[in-house]
Amino acid sequence: MDFRTFIEKLKKQGKIVDGGKLSLDLELAKFIDKNEPNPVISEVRESGFKIVSNVYTTKEIVADFLNVNVNDLTQKMLYAIENRSKPESVAKDKAPVMQNEITEVDLEKMPIPLHLKEDGGRYFTSAVVFAKDPEFGQNSSYHRMMVIGKDKVVARILPRNLNTFIENADKRGEELDIAFAVGLPASVALASSTSVEAGVDELEIANSLSPFNTVTLENGIEVPADAEFVYVGKVTKEEIDEGPFLDLTGTYDIVRKQRVIKIEKIYHRDNALHHVLLPGGAEHKILMGLPREPTMFREVKKTVDCVDVNLTKGGCSWLHGVVSIRKQNEDDGFKAIEAAFNGHKSMKHVVIVDEDIDVNNPEEVEWALATRVQTDKNFYVFPDQKGSSLDPSADSITRKTAKAGIDATMPLKDKEKFKKIEY
Repeated sequence: MDFRTFIEKLKKQGKIVDGGKLSLDLELAKFIDKNEPNPVISEVRESGFKIVSNVYTTKEIVADFLNVNVNDLTQKMLYAIENRSKPESVAKDKAPVMQNEITEVDLEKMPIPLHLKEDGGRYFTSAVVFAKDPEFGQNSSYHRMMVIGKDKVVARILPRNLNTFIENADKRGEELDIAFAVGLPASVALASSTSVEAGVDELEIANSLSPFNTVTLENGIEVPADAEFVYVGKVTKEEIDEGPFLDLTGTYDIVRKQRVIKIEKIYHRDNALHHVLLPGGAEHKILMGLPREPTMFREVKKTVDCVDVNLTKGGCSWLHGVVSIRKQNEDDGFKAIEAAFNGHKSMKHVVIVDEDIDVNNPEEVEWALATRVQTDKNFYVFPDQKGSSLDPSADSITRKTAKAGIDATMPLKDKEKFKKIEY
């Protein structure tokens, strides 16, 4: 299923709220926020295109797209990471995204919203960037991009795989060719947010989640053939201020010098739908947090018997995690804490619970904290750690923070005392 087919499915089910015609300046963001978590669609006054938002706001919606039970999402994604498959490539005339070509780029005519008055500018928030490197092959990753001209954006690029590709191109004296797509199926969206090593093509993870086709652009980069929009360009050596931008935590990220991308061409489908992620909204949290759960699960599974993992909504689906295990040794809780932090290095606090606790139910987790924890025995503090740049309480430059893990599992020698009695 591609992005558009899923939107049509939601329409037939009566799940999409139509906003009529709205302005890209602030009005659209207010409408999206007001209707969360319901999917929304709207025409925009400043563009001939429609936008959709709140498409992947819950685990249940993502599970529906992938045709699995919500409790099987982590295992489905873990399987795809470990059993990748190459998507089938089609000719350009068979790729819907190639139906229309814009060579005179003018981003002022595109449906790119201003979300808040304090923002640095209009932002692409749902764009997945595709790039290739002679050593590592192709990479896919999310990057927010602030519009700074008719054909230029400045992108927030963390020191990960894409940054490595840019540095390698700099050493070759070249500008890195890139493409970024908007309006993607859940499989590509989730895979592009996974944390995997350089050399792993995220599109192969996506294809194992749900098969799709790709098309090869003139710069040799493969993109999903059913994407709604594809923007083609180069990463220049120019750096300017990016931001302010409201990030995942619902607080403003700091302004930094970042690379400028020059856009040379735009492709789009007939009657294309521009996907907008509300910054700090439920969809933003799901698409960033959910793909980290299988990598956490995989790390914990290496040391103890892991049952389930959840990055909690209250922790911005990023900073707080809950892991359930089948405890076999008294130190399994501590081992799980260390492994969980290795599986998601941006996480700040993690709680380990027994298999009788539903990690997705905050009341059950709190009950375990209330009945199975002694602060002086079950709290583990890790000072002077590198955390997340999204955490406003951490050092904004070095990302230094303190982390803590709580072992809320039952002691093996006296389990009967801690079991919750059922009527």
